[in-house]
Amino acid sequence: MLLAWRVGGQEADTAERGRSMSEVLSGGRPVVPNGYFLFPVAPGQPGFLAGSMGELRPNHFHGGLDIKTGGGVNKPVYAAADGYISRLKQSSFGYGNVLYITHPNGLTTVYGHLNDFRGPVAAELRRRQYAQESYELEAHFEKDRFPVKRGEVVALSGNTGGSAGPHLHWEVRDAQDRQYNPLQWGGFAEVRDHVAPTLQAFALEPLSIESRVNHVFAKAVFAPKVPPGPGVATTWADTISAFGPVGLLVQGFDRFDNAWNRNGIQRVTVAVNGQPFYQHVIDAVPFPTGSRQVANFLDFFYQHTQGRTLQKLWVDEGNDLQLYTTGPSKGRLVVEPGKIYGVDITLADSYGNQTPVRLVIRGEQPGYFNTRSATAKKPALRFDVTRNLLKAVATDPGLDSVAANLVLLRGRRRLEIRPSYTQNGENVYLYDLRAGLPDSLRFGAIAKKFDRQVLIPAGKETSYSTAHLNLVFGVETLFDNIYLSTSHKPEPTGSGFWTVGSPLQPLYKSALLTLKPAAPPADPARTAIYAATPKGGKAYVGGKWDEKGQITAPIRQFASYRLLTDTIAPKGSLLGRPGGQLLFRVGDDLSGLASYRLLIGGRFRLLRFEHKNATLFTVAGDTLGPKLRGPAELRLTDQVGNERVIPLSL
Repeated sequence: MLLAWRVGGQEADTAERGRSMSEVLSGGRPVVPNGYFLFPVAPGQPGFLAGSMGELRPNHFHGGLDIKTGGGVNKPVYAAADGYISRLKQSSFGYGNVLYITHPNGLTTVYGHLNDFRGPVAAELRRRQYAQESYELEAHFEKDRFPVKRGEVVALSGNTGGSAGPHLHWEVRDAQDRQYNPLQWGGFAEVRDHVAPTLQAFALEPLSIESRVNHVFAKAVFAPKVPPGPGVATTWADTISAFGPVGLLVQGFDRFDNAWNRNGIQRVTVAVNGQPFYQHVIDAVPFPTGSRQVANFLDFFYQHTQGRTLQKLWVDEGNDLQLYTTGPSKGRLVVEPGKIYGVDITLADSYGNQTPVRLVIRGEQPGYFNTRSATAKKPALRFDVTRNLLKAVATDPGLDSVAANLVLLRGRRRLEIRPSYTQNGENVYLYDLRAGLPDSLRFGAIAKKFDRQVLIPAGKETSYSTAHLNLVFGVETLFDNIYLSTSHKPEPTGSGFWTVGSPLQPLYKSALLTLKPAAPPADPARTAIYAATPKGGKAYVGGKWDEKGQITAPIRQFASYRLLTDTIAPKGSLLGRPGGQLLFRVGDDLSGLASYRLLIGGRFRLLRFEHKNATLFTVAGDTLGPKLRGPAELRLTDQVGNERVIPLSL
């Protein structure tokens, strides 16, 4: 079947135009005839989705469809179209056991979290695993070595890798690994959807120092007291006051017929005064780089502090996703005083079901105002940084009609900042940090140290060093400029804690962190960097020591770090022999299990690791390894090289 690509609104037939597939790929998205792809689980029968394309996961866009398998494993998985198996991988993490089928139209379908493979490729995989003496393996195959036909059983469904329950993760990708929404080409008869998205809330956020929403510099969230049902039009009764550049945000979810799990919203459209203003459609996401852009697509800070997942309806700094249709303002609405803006937001899913939202914004020139509160009895001062702005809030029990100024100090210099407004006894001061970072802030007798030490610009390689650490930021480490704070807290019995930035500030790509302990550890080979987890645990990061007694490792997030020495080898025990196979429980107290190896009579026997329940087990149907009897040993090694050898008599 011939594939056409839509380029600039026109369909380009690659055979007739004589252009290479890669040339057309760079200019448009695939146009796939309805029915080209077979539904890969129980085709022809009612199917249900646990996840849709583009859902907002904790650190990525969901890149395909999660197809339910009735809560069980080992369901037949069918090739979605003619093609050949081009790649497969077995892993304890991520996609788990995953299969790739490349099709004549240049697209590849991906089948993840499988329990097992089927056909000749399964035997070839087993042969390679024994040749490399490793269960975890990735293999690529030349064209037509393992051809498959549409509807052929190629695997059995499972719950491997990072899966939270049995299902098939199914994707469609192009040669550049862009992930496409399989539902955009007419959907599937197996998946029915007559349910429109549900609105949970919308919000308005000031985007510059002069901007206001309802007269103040703060995000305003509007949530219906009674949540409207799917598809129910929502008209916000109160007119919202605003000024300057502001951004809209929205929260909602979608459902399919006869299913109660929540799915993502595929498309959001905004019209202002009846004219198209903004649209995003999550039908194509580059993998893996574009997937991590989810932290910039939504309001990351608000999600992690308030629990609401608000999607930005503008293209923020550092966001290069090709999801958007906007004008020059990129979705930022510039509100002028005296003007009225009728805003229509439409939430839509892949099947065309829609939910409309209507609000009205009135432009009002901001000015100083002063409202008092009996609760403001004692002076206090706090501050935060948003984008390039310092927002300081001083609790002021005074009764002056205009509040006192805030003083910014840097060395011998001082700068007085007038209050922008006073609300309920709290003065709000705004300052653009691009004019220079203060050392401290003072309001009356109260002084606060400004803990941001340096501006780290986005889009360029930058390094920052103190007596205790060094950081290197790459060109793509940051989404936007950040104002970095670091600290080191020594401890009497060790090297202490290093706090690097705020975990509420996401990174796009890795930064390089070097820790400089006051004294080298007694056992550097088994000493590594660990990150403090949100629940108080320790996550292995690793690192490489140099001749200066410093250790360096890439980091994917800001956090608190420390150095720990792991001297205890992993543990393991034989739980039993279910179904004639061996089942082990394994674990490690600190750095984590790195490798495992079972030898029976000195010969390698394949083991499979399931990290979700910390088990190792032999694989049924394995005819290449030694039989499960006689003297044996299980070797377990952790991330820093501690090894435990467990003797066995089978």
